[in-house]
Amino acid sequence: MSSKYKDLKQECYQANMELNALNLVIYTFGNVSAVDRDHGVFAIKPSGVAYEKLTPQDIVIVDFDNNVIEGSMRPSSDTKTHAYLYKHWKDIGGIAHTHATYSVAWSQAQRDIPIFGTTHADHLVADIPCAAPMQDDLIQGNYEHNTGIQILDCFKEKGLSHQEVQMVLLGNHGPFSWGPTAAKAVYNSKVLEEIARMAYLTLQINPDAPRLKDSLIKKHYMRKHGKDAYYGQE
Repeated sequence: MSSKYKDLKQECYQANMELNALNLVIYTFGNVSAVDRDHGVFAIKPSGVAYEKLTPQDIVIVDFDNNVIEGSMRPSSDTKTHAYLYKHWKDIGGIAHTHATYSVAWSQAQRDIPIFGTTHADHLVADIPCAAPMQDDLIQGNYEHNTGIQILDCFKEKGLSHQEVQMVLLGNHGPFSWGPTAAKAVYNSKVLEEIARMAYLTLQINPDAPRLKDSLIKKHYMRKHGKDAYYGQE
């Protein structure tokens, strides 16, 4: 029987396969979701399914209260985190979570990623935030739901906008990225991993490397994102 969510499942499937193709995940790690705001649902990778075995039909459809709407398999163990972010950030269309090496290394070090260069500034004007490790009572509670709270609390505490900073590190855990589409969330995951790698190498070469000066941060961000942006083709 044909599913009314066929296109949504295909979008989610393609994004998950791209996550794998970009070497951001190994084995069954990681997941991407794609939202359908009109129907109040999102599509997400099923839990523990290897990417080489994944099919569009395997993708699970879930509502924002974590009820499975369509699908025979259990959705990703991170589903409640995705649902929480979709409920509170109503303008995002896709979310990606990986355990990519350099991003996770910064998460385990519990450090924000400083804005050292123009590659970073091309995408955002702030350090990439690392949320503090989750408190014990929250870990023992509704863990994945509380991971969503952990992300929102981090942005509130640091005074950041989720529209301007579309990525975060969770202390001792790993990265989440988002965007207007699932494909953009995957793109942001790859950008985050590359920035994390560059920042790590920068500190190996010069542990006292200075933060990028404000004039260059503004120039590189605005030429891509400002009202007078001139990067790329119209």
